[in-house]
Formats: sequence, C-alpha cells, structure tokens
Amino acid sequence: MQLALGAVYAWSVFREPLVKTFGWSISQVTLTFSISIFVLGFAAFVGGLWMRRAGPRVVGMTAGVVYGIGVAAASLSANKLWVLYLSYGLLGGIGLGLGYIVPVATLVKWFPDKRGFITGLAVAGFGAGALVTAPVATRLIQSFGPLTTFAILGIAYLVLVVGAASMISDPPEGYRPSGWEPTSAQQAQRAKRDFSLGEALRTWQWYALWAVLFLNVSAGIAILSQAAPMAQEITGVSALAAAGLVGIISIANGAGRILWSWLSDAIGRRQVFLIMYLLQAVIFFLLPQTRSFSVFTLLCAVVLLCYGGGFGTMPAFATDYFGPKEVGSIYGLMLTAWSFAGVFGPLLIARVREVTGSYTNALYILGATLLVASVLPFALRPPRAAVDESLKAAPARS
Repeated sequence: MQLALGAVYAWSVFREPLVKTFGWSISQVTLTFSISIFVLGFAAFVGGLWMRRAGPRVVGMTAGVVYGIGVAAASLSANKLWVLYLSYGLLGGIGLGLGYIVPVATLVKWFPDKRGFITGLAVAGFGAGALVTAPVATRLIQSFGPLTTFAILGIAYLVLVVGAASMISDPPEGYRPSGWEPTSAQQAQRAKRDFSLGEALRTWQWYALWAVLFLNVSAGIAILSQAAPMAQEITGVSALAAAGLVGIISIANGAGRILWSWLSDAIGRRQVFLIMYLLQAVIFFLLPQTRSFSVFTLLCAVVLLCYGGGFGTMPAFATDYFGPKEVGSIYGLMLTAWSFAGVFGPLLIARVREVTGSYTNALYILGATLLVASVLPFALRPPRAAVDESLKAAPARS
C-alpha cells in the first residue's frame, strides 16, 4: 500500500516530458508535486479523524479510489494546467493523505512492543515508492507518452491500494502480544493513558513534536530539492555525476526510516532525534567547505538518513506520548508539519541562493537552526503532569 502511495516521489520523471510536450515551465510543472504534498498533511488529519468512526479499512479503500482517480484524471490535462493541479495535485494529495495515515496508525496498535521499527518499516515503503515506480513510469512514458502513463498508473494504484487496504483491520480492544509486558524504560517514555485529540492539543508536547518534525523535514527536503545543482556548484562535478547523487540519497531516505526507528526502540525517541539534529547541524556547517564529491555525497546521504528517520520515528513518538487509541487523528494533524516544511525548506535554500549567489549561507542557517533547536528533543518528556491533573480534576467535576 505504501509503495503505491510513495510513487508520488517519482514525479520528477514526468517533469521534462510535460515541459516539452505542452510548453509549461519547470516551476509550473513542479507546483503539481508541491500541491500534492501540501494537501497530504491536511488529508492525513481528516483520515485520522474518520478512522475513529469508520475504521482503517474503509478509509484506506477510499484513499485508493481517490488517489487512483486523481492520477488517472491527470491524463485529461493536455494543455490544461489547472486540470493537472486539480487531478494529480488536489485529488491525488487527498488520496495520499487518507492512505498514508492508515498503516501507520493501525500498525502501532498491533505492535506495541516494536512501535518504532514497525512504523519505520511502513513508511520505508513510502520512501521506496520512487525506486519501483520511476523506471516503470519512464518506460511507459517512452512508449505511450506522459498522459497515457497517468491513466495506466492511476488504475494500477487504485487496484493496489484498495486491495491492500481491504486486508487491514484494528486489533481487538486491549490487545497486546502474548507474554509481552512493557519494560521499565518503555514505561518511562510512555503516557499512562490514551489522550483524545483535544487533550493532546492542550499539552505543550504536541506542539514541540510538531516543531521537531517540521525542522527535521525542512532540513532534509531542502537538500533533496537542490542536491544536484548544489553538488555541481560546490564540488564542480558534471551534471551526470550530480544526477547519480540523487539516486544515492533517495536510497538513504528509505534506509533511514528503518534504521533510526529501529534504534529508537532500543535507546528512545528523544535520544534519536537529538543525535539526528546534532549530526545534521555539523554536516550543514561542513558541506560548503567540502570539495570532494564522494565526501559530499556521503554527507548528503547522512542528512537524508535523518530525513527518513524523522518520518519513521515520529509516529511511535506520538503514540508513546498520547497513546494508540486516537493516534490517527493526533499524528495525522501533526503531519501538517510535513506540508509546511515541504514549502519552507526548498523555498529557503532556493531564495538564499538567488540573493547571495551561493548555497553557503543557506546551509549555515539550517545548521545553526538545528543546533539551537536540539534543545527540543533534549527537553521533551511524556505529558504525565497533564495526565495526573486530568485524573485529579475528574472527581471534582463529577
């Protein structure tokens, strides 16, 4: 299911064919992808709320229908840019958001003993979507053109997502693996009860987690959006070599979703985000001085490991702090951090590059921001005070 949804990351293979076929500008075509990602975060929140009433199967199957129809309808966008925006951008983004939250919110209930690893495994599928789809879409475009390819892929996505979603269900109430009891370390990093969405939004921890995700995504997606031209400018390599960098860091993006989330089960979510923040801060200060292309590639790959790691670890982080019962809506709303970061990160690095003539200051800004913001994961603790106060206040209100 996540592989089919993550195919959105293969959007770049459509860019040149659409530009050459219809004369649209690169920015006009790229805006389609930006709309999809921006809408995804808000649709994930709606999907999380809907799951509480309808369950994951209905929401997931609806996601497949909307996503598939959105992509297929893009085949009708010949010389009509607004149709591309409404179909692939808006409808596709709605389907993506509805679908993305379903496996994440469901799996943390089935695997309370391995929350980090299981959500990392799920979103790794999303991150790897482009690796599977890009070569297939490229071959289809060469044979049939971009519009017919949209129709073919849209139908395929609909079948795959609906089929996968039809097998998803929540575990029985109070389920836990046979013989499993949370360790003292796990108990220390988890809330004592389930929070409703409203209760979660009344804690400072929810906003801190939103900010942690926003900053981590902003840093990674800034590199992702400018990797090839930045490598050419800083290291002087050819455009062909720089294009190879994009493939390498895409693999790192997928691998980081499993690696860091697995590590978070062992050492804790706060510690993982603190390490990722400090590691990226150092790298952003080193990148402008790196002239070796191999070293530059390695550093960028580590940043993308952390970028993927944020997506893999944060669902388990939110579940630890607010419980699994309403994590679909709680984490779904938190994914709006992805929506805003998807605009902010690329815009920041591109704008600073235009104004100053180099990427150096933009990289320094990102590095300094992550260094200062590392206080957030360091200071985070489960919202136990809010729990205790709520429990004490309940008898008085009754």
